Amino acid sequence: MTLGFDVLATDGAARRGRLVTAHGAIDTPAFMPVGTAGTVKAMLPESVAETGAQILLGNTYHLMLRPGAERVAKLGGLHRFMNWPGPILTDSGGFQVMSLAGLRKLDADGVTFRSHVDGSYQRLTPERSIEIQHLLDANVTMAFDECTPFPATEAQAAESMRLSMRWAERSKAAFRPRDGYGLFGIVQGGVHRDLRAESAEALKAIGFDGYAVGGLAVGEGQEAMFATLDVTTPLLPSDRPRYLMGVGKPEDIVGAVLRGVDMFDCVIPTRSGRTAQAWTRTGSLNIRNARHAEDEAPLDPDCTCPACRSYSRAYLHHLTKAGEILGVMLLTWHNLTYYQDLMRGLRDAIAAGTLETFATDFAAARPPSA
Repeated sequence: MTLGFDVLATDGAARRGRLVTAHGAIDTPAFMPVGTAGTVKAMLPESVAETGAQILLGNTYHLMLRPGAERVAKLGGLHRFMNWPGPILTDSGGFQVMSLAGLRKLDADGVTFRSHVDGSYQRLTPERSIEIQHLLDANVTMAFDECTPFPATEAQAAESMRLSMRWAERSKAAFRPRDGYGLFGIVQGGVHRDLRAESAEALKAIGFDGYAVGGLAVGEGQEAMFATLDVTTPLLPSDRPRYLMGVGKPEDIVGAVLRGVDMFDCVIPTRSGRTAQAWTRTGSLNIRNARHAEDEAPLDPDCTCPACRSYSRAYLHHLTKAGEILGVMLLTWHNLTYYQDLMRGLRDAIAAGTLETFATDFAAARPPSA
């Protein structure tokens, strides 16, 4: 294993761990803010670090289109390019195989995309995906896969999963091992437990530095997602990190940690910051609502972010209604801080053996729809 990973404590299926890379260590369970195009929207890198984030996610597909992986490599790699000295994980482009279905043609060897930027034709294969992630200098490279859409029949999910497993083998062969850098495989199979088990066994036979669960949070609902995790995570090696891709809402994260997941990413906290939604310990709120117009209270009295330390709900309401950029910045900073505080609370509870109480109190503080 070219990445260091230690499980420091357990509480039921949940794990408190540390993942060590060439660009620093990550305490798990960890949430990775999404920096799709080499930036976490509306945030300086230094501000992202102040929230407690230790690792960011970059996007292979978007960065290969603009500014181009070779250009990023020429300019010193993605860490230097975006002024983020810490670890970076890059997705492989596999999600775009699903989300850009109208702009791509899939075959056994790879995917041909029509760029949403300029209409040019682009080719992604497992080998090219791994090469792009190497050029970006990603600490965690993801195997190239097809993210199975939902709904899908069992036959469709099986065909998609087995294609991803063939691509996983090719990704492993293309990856260049070096200290502090690693390659994660991605378990697919939709919501079908037999397919998830088949995928997990295939990936373990290939051998990876970590194992992701993909193809969830794509419309199947929380109950189906948790049921899939109940089946899948026990099949994954206990001495490797486990990553649930694209998840999610705070209650999804807590439930997944209870089921043994170590790493998460999602656009929710940053996208919410751009749509006037704030995540707090008592649920989410829409700061555009008129009830906040004269409210002098902070978003969350227990939060230490700049939005909560220095500004009222009334001021944030005004910024949002006026379309001021500062409102987006402050709400994004707050949401990322909330997510990192949640992860810290989960880590502390696992270490103390009190995760069940933490999860119970977390749920009790939030309305059912939050």
